[in-house]
Amino acid sequence: MDYVDGFVAAVASNKKEEYRQHAEAAAVVFKEHGAISVVECWGDDVPPGKLTSFPLAVKCQPEEVAVFSWIRWANKAARDQGMKRVMEDSRLRNCEIPFDGNRMIYGGFQIILEA
Repeated sequence: MDYVDGFVAAVASNKKEEYRQHAEAAAVVFKEHGAISVVECWGDDVPPGKLTSFPLAVKCQPEEVAVFSWIRWANKAARDQGMKRVMEDSRLRNCEIPFDGNRMIYGGFQIILEA
């Protein structure tokens, strides 16, 4: 069964194009290492919340936008193997990311329903 890695990060509003270019380059690497698809979404209607929200989760500053991304893999084993190769790939290890990686949240998820 397919497996998904999900991510939320805070990105400066004025770095949208820089982020998109970084994501496009990273998507090539992920797909070369087995990802089925990579989706990047720029926050458009993301309320700040009082107890929980995407912006609170990544401690968005006033000039930042929450981005939501996911990578789809064939299964968890393909993800584990592919992610290991991605992390070792010099194209991503040596690049500068256009956001604060310390505030990114991420996790792996088993798909239990797709309609």
